[in-house]
Amino acid sequence: QVQLGESGGGLVQAGGSLRLSCAASGRTMDIATMGWFRQAPGKEREFVAVITWRSGITYYSDSVKGRFTVSRDNAKNTVYLQMNSLKPEDTAVYYCAARLGTVKALSQMQRADFGSWGQGTQVTVSS
Repeated sequence: QVQLGESGGGLVQAGGSLRLSCAASGRTMDIATMGWFRQAPGKEREFVAVITWRSGITYYSDSVKGRFTVSRDNAKNTVYLQMNSLKPEDTAVYYCAARLGTVKALSQMQRADFGSWGQGTQVTVSS
């Protein structure tokens, strides 16, 4: 298994930026893909972005494309989510997730494809 811990959340004004970090430990050598999801109050957890661990290929949801950037530092076993031009509708708890083993087509990945999850970090964007 892989253990994940997010950090970097907080309160920011609309138009501002935040960078989330997710540190992985445990079976990091088996990580195939790392993803970011978010869950707003009263809503289901939704996909935000994903990155393949070895090659760094990325894929984004339409709602964040062009504003958010996912990256990874393999030496530090850490994945990042740089969030720019934040909007109030970006307010949510953000979770990172890891998929071990094989890489699946990024555009088809869903919550069930990730076996390890962090505890989440709150992002609040004020208008």
